[in-house]
Amino acid sequence: MPRAVRFDEYGGIDVLHVIEVEPPEPGEGQLLLQVRAAGLNPFETKLRSGLFEGHIPVSFPAAQGTDVAGIVTAAGPGVTGFKTGAEVLGTTGRRGAQADYALVSQTRVLARPAALPWEVAGGLWAVATAAYACVAAVGAGPGDRVIVAGAAGGVGGLAAQLARRRGAVVIGIASEAGHAWLRSRDIDAVAYGDGLRERLETAAATHAAAGSEKPTALIDTVGRGYVELGLELGIAPARINTIADYEAGERHGVKTDGSDAAATVEVVGEVAELIAAGELELPIAGVFGLERVRDAYTLLEHGHPPGKIVLKP
Repeated sequence: MPRAVRFDEYGGIDVLHVIEVEPPEPGEGQLLLQVRAAGLNPFETKLRSGLFEGHIPVSFPAAQGTDVAGIVTAAGPGVTGFKTGAEVLGTTGRRGAQADYALVSQTRVLARPAALPWEVAGGLWAVATAAYACVAAVGAGPGDRVIVAGAAGGVGGLAAQLARRRGAVVIGIASEAGHAWLRSRDIDAVAYGDGLRERLETAAATHAAAGSEKPTALIDTVGRGYVELGLELGIAPARINTIADYEAGERHGVKTDGSDAAATVEVVGEVAELIAAGELELPIAGVFGLERVRDAYTLLEHGHPPGKIVLKP
């Protein structure tokens, strides 16, 4: 029988388990996918821990995962444009991607580019839409010096590359482990920790020919004071976007555009084609079998590796 990741109560990684389930049946406008890869996202750890209890409905046993890529095995009534055997990527919308089979709406998937690896396709939707929204929110372009906090992560890494493609100088804040990769993408790399403000100002000043000597925009994918740091650096609130510190966003009047602001198949398709062509990169930090879901989340929550972690049933 097909398997699926479930949790029966709020809690830590140990509440996750894999069970056998009945094969799901596609409804109106839905596709049934044989899952080839399903991405992990920090949102799922917060949901599982009960952080959104009372705000996001959860029925136990609860399913996990939204990002997905797979092969169409059946189509429900009203489906057009997708046939059995089609290779697609997208989002389940209401969780359940971390399984052998998953249901998706035909409006939330697109054809997988042949050159796009399954692992990347399965982890793409959330990071592509969030990164695209972040870059659009701060209006990155020629003459800008854009700081990206968490620049070696999934969202931060794509946001840094997209801002660079728009002609901005990009300064990526990351641990030393991510610096070589950032530099390979023509992104300045600076380390976290004491003296960060001075390092950022120095990095911005080295690109005086590009325009202002000071940072002009900031994308925060980490939280922990980066909104305030951007304001201290003189960046206008309208050119700061955070997807990790909504309380600071509200308090200081900065933007908080995330995945929902760019959640379209057109956006994901554009990013997917750029990755397939080698113009962008989404590193894969780890690939785990479905039965090792706890190991995968342990790496996500405690290892903080650069790039995406995916499950491959």
